[in-house]
Formats: sequence, structure tokens, C-alpha cells
Amino acid sequence: MSSTATETTARPLTDPAAAERELSWLAHLALGAAFGVIITKTQVISWFRIQEMFRFQSFHMYGVIGSAVVVGAISLLIIRRTRLRTLHGTIVRIPPKDLGRGFRVAVGGTLFGLGWGLTGACPGPIFALVGNGLTVMLVVLASALVGTWVYGHVRHLLPH
Repeated sequence: MSSTATETTARPLTDPAAAERELSWLAHLALGAAFGVIITKTQVISWFRIQEMFRFQSFHMYGVIGSAVVVGAISLLIIRRTRLRTLHGTIVRIPPKDLGRGFRVAVGGTLFGLGWGLTGACPGPIFALVGNGLTVMLVVLASALVGTWVYGHVRHLLPH
């Protein structure tokens, strides 16, 4: 038996950290796909549903958003009260937010709302819309990525 064959069989097939990263990536992909199916089936990605909401013609989107706010609030309460731990055993800590005078929240919310109203999609559903075959949303995705890149470069100039 040659020394090369011995070395090959003695080494582990995969690095445990790399295997964990791969599983993490697959778990995130599965969760993202499930999220896409859910928002597609509930019509959250429908441009017509979004327009109905902005025109106050339907409760559908307000119900979905309101439900998400309630579930999020209850989840945060449970996380804080039970001192929930991550899979690695560290306690989940949610730092308090300083809202300041609210100017940055108002400006950011206005920009977000304008983008949502003009394109009919907020960041999460953009991927679901592309996945559903609306290739024109690739322009929206590219614009969102460019906007994120620009923000990263001018962030230090903005009031935070």
C-alpha cells in the first residue's frame, strides 16, 4: 500500500465547520422557499392586493401586517421573559432602540413606502416575485441592491 492511499483514507472527508455551514445554508434556503410559498399563496405579493391596501379598499393586507406585528410582539415578549438561547447556547439579547426624535424613521418610512407603492413590492417579496416568473422584478431587485450599496457608502454622512 502506498503512502498516498494511507493519507487519503486517514483524512476526514469533510471539515465539521464546513458541513455545519452547508447545513445552515440549506436550512436558510428551505426557510426562504417556505416563506416564498406562504406569501405567494396568501397573495401578499399581489400588486393588486397592495394597491387595494393603499386605496383602503380591502382589509386583507392590513390583516396580514397586523397579524405579523402581533406575532412579532408576542415572540419578543417570550424571548425576553424566557431568556431564550440560540442553538450554540448563547442567550438571545435584543438591545433597546434609540428612536431619537423620529426624523430618520419618518424619512426612511417615507422612502420605503414610496418604493413599495411604485414597485408593488417590499424587499422580501421581490425574491418571491422573481421566483414566480415576474422577470421584470429583476430590475427592482437590481435597484434595491444598488440602493443598499449606495447607503453603505453614505451611511457615515447620515444622522444615526
